[in-house]
Parts: sequence; structure tokens; C-alpha cells
Amino acid sequence: MPAFALPAHVVSGAGPVRLGAVIRLLDRVTLRGLRARGHHGVFERERVEGQTFVVDLVLYLDTRPAASGDDLTRTAHYGIVAEEVTAIIAGEPVDLIETLAQRIADQCLKHDAVEEVEVTVHKPDAPITVPFDDVTVTIHRGRA
Repeated sequence: MPAFALPAHVVSGAGPVRLGAVIRLLDRVTLRGLRARGHHGVFERERVEGQTFVVDLVLYLDTRPAASGDDLTRTAHYGIVAEEVTAIIAGEPVDLIETLAQRIADQCLKHDAVEEVEVTVHKPDAPITVPFDDVTVTIHRGRA
């Protein structure tokens, strides 16, 4: 993968890794629509009845080591990541979806190949009194 020399102020957003004055863009593995029932929220009804939460993930990593050897152990096993994320959703309740997103990001970053992660937590049944399509929180976390 070629490296691109860009001024640091030009590079913003998710994915690039600075190697001195050189920027290397990371590859992405995306999981969309992971669903599980959780009991997250600040209201008693949310804690008792629960609701469906949906999570989208973008794992940023260098897939070259896995691809060159066709080796699953050198990438992020998205089947395992999906199971871990749904277990977090179904696990210990938290008040805020921001906290849920952080727990998911922390788990994803435990995988050696994952350098950065973007997590979007959807709460489509949020207790809002006006018509709406969805409520989401998106966070971006890295090892640094």
C-alpha cells in the first residue's frame, strides 16, 4: 500500500495513521446492523422491559499481513467481534448509549489487528414523545 506524504493539518477524520511525516491509510472491515436486546437507559421502563439496540462497526486495520498469507489469525475475526458486541449489548445495563458505545469500542480494540474503530449505536425505540426514525451515537477510538 503506498504511503502519501500530506501535511498534518490536511488529514482529518478516521483511518489515517501518521508515521512521522508520512500518512498511511488503514483498511476497513465493516459490520452493519448487529442486533441484540438490551436493558440500557435512564428510565425504569427501559431497564425492565428492554429494547433492541443496533450497532454498526468500522474496524480500521492493515489487512496486508492476513491477505499475504491467507491467515485468519492476522486480521480481525468479524464473527467473533460480532458475538462479543452482541454480548455487550445484552450484558450489564448502562444509562447512556455513549457508555455502551465506549464499551464496544474498548472490546474491539482488544483485537491485536484493530488499530482504530468507529462504533455507531442505534436506539430506534428511544423514549421520545415526537415522531422520529432513529437515535444514534457515533464514536471513533484508537489505541493512542
